[in-house]
Amino acid sequence: MKKGLIGKKIGMTQVFDEKGNVIPVTVIELGPCPVVQKKTAENDGYEAVQLGFADEKVTRVNKPMKGHFEKANVAPKKILREFRLEDTSAFNVGDIVKADIFATGEKVDVVGTSKGKGTAGAIKRWNFSRLKESHGTGPVARHAGSLGACSDPSRVFKGKKLAGHLGAERVTIQNLEVVKVDAENNLIAIKGAVPGPKKGIVMVVNSVKA
Repeated sequence: MKKGLIGKKIGMTQVFDEKGNVIPVTVIELGPCPVVQKKTAENDGYEAVQLGFADEKVTRVNKPMKGHFEKANVAPKKILREFRLEDTSAFNVGDIVKADIFATGEKVDVVGTSKGKGTAGAIKRWNFSRLKESHGTGPVARHAGSLGACSDPSRVFKGKKLAGHLGAERVTIQNLEVVKVDAENNLIAIKGAVPGPKKGIVMVVNSVKA
């Protein structure tokens, strides 16, 4: 990883390019993120920087975390995320990283937590087909159907796709294009959709497959 930042999903809109084509974009409030801690190979066995995002009330921070922020001379933050960068020499504790580290036209990966859907049936969760609704099926058109073989092996194999909990998991969308960067307001517009609801926390990093 070469660079990364923490942000908050604002919502979706659309912009027009020079030819008048409509581009659907997701607007993300990206940073500013102070460097709260710097991990080194000598002390921690690997190199990384810990960034903070969104101010938190001092009264809501416990004693260990309060000392952690005071050591870095940084105001308490709600969100802390670690980024394993190829080169951490350019960063020092207390530095402020802003949205302008990304440029228009750059490819990025966005990591977020998807919207929680609760308990979902097999059709919504796994795109199963409906059963026939004509003769003899009964009131089970949206059920999963047969689960397995008969007397051999006399059980349902592990990993069978069934109804269950859907969403609320870590999702990464790769190779999205940065359409616009507003460094003054710490906003970035990314082509397409990103995981999670409005006001959801996301991480934007340079694309690993670009």
